Amino acid sequence: MLKEIVILVAAWILMIITLIVFVPKNKIRHAQVIFLFQQFVTWLLGLIIVQMRLIEYPVRLFSYANRTSFSFEYFIYPSICVIFNLHYPKDSSKKKQFLYFFCYCTGMTIFEVLCETYTDLIEYIHWTWYYSWITFYLTLYLSRKYYLWFFKGKTP
Repeated sequence: MLKEIVILVAAWILMIITLIVFVPKNKIRHAQVIFLFQQFVTWLLGLIIVQMRLIEYPVRLFSYANRTSFSFEYFIYPSICVIFNLHYPKDSSKKKQFLYFFCYCTGMTIFEVLCETYTDLIEYIHWTWYYSWITFYLTLYLSRKYYLWFFKGKTP
């Protein structure tokens, strides 16, 4: 259990530092919109996935209140989406944009599989890594489309 707590604390600290360093001051409003939208999406999907007993989170914050991973669903993944959207290569080729999506989804999936294999932070019950990859891709795509829609007419 100590290993899991160390990983959670390290992830929180890393994401706070990442947001401070990689979110420009003139994009804080953009970051807030992305962050809140992604929290809504992950809250909804996370609850559905946990209630359907596809995934379990044996070690988590606020275990008495919620069976999802508060850290991942409400802070870590929304923070990753902020960085993803603010640094999206919008002026690059479609191939580079797809590669950008691919790298983010693959990196998060690898980290999740490592956590599933070596810790009690997550346990796949009726789930597999490619469901995670597809879910990451779809939610990143959805957050990107929402971000563009919300700030249409203004260059994001």
